[in-house]
Amino acid sequence: MSKYYLFQDTKKCIGCHSCEIACKSNKGLPPGPKICEIVQVGPRFIGGLPRASYIFMPCFHCEEPWCVAACPTAAMQKRTEDGIVSVDAALCVGCKSCISACPWGAPQWNPETGKVVKCDYCKDRLDQGLKPACVTICTSHCLHFGKVEDMTQIRRQRHANTVAALEHSHFG
Repeated sequence: MSKYYLFQDTKKCIGCHSCEIACKSNKGLPPGPKICEIVQVGPRFIGGLPRASYIFMPCFHCEEPWCVAACPTAAMQKRTEDGIVSVDAALCVGCKSCISACPWGAPQWNPETGKVVKCDYCKDRLDQGLKPACVTICTSHCLHFGKVEDMTQIRRQRHANTVAALEHSHFG
């Protein structure tokens, strides 16, 4: 399992796509590949008004990544020290086996290089003590990144606050 977790507070996301742009800029990607993506759900009518939700979709850095198993050249790798799954561009031959293997669509084709790219939590930034570019630039502060145990606590606190607010509105 990855030592890190990227958590999105969907109630705060406004669908601005700044995370996608920061990611592309950090990785120097052309139009086309999206190694993180905001997916719009809706709109649907809530209280008579149209509302949309936005889901952030990066790589999930799986426990046993299918993309790593499918790669014939070992270009797709999982770091032992933290579980981050990444692509070694020097070893990638562009066969796209990892793209076919991933059920989430995380590996993406870069037509400019003829190689695969994917979210690696900006491991170059992590190794310098920085957060991933998408988290740093998020305008609504809905993306949170850190160690699994810390992010679990944030999610628990968020849920407790939501439950308390609901109880207060119904019984207060």
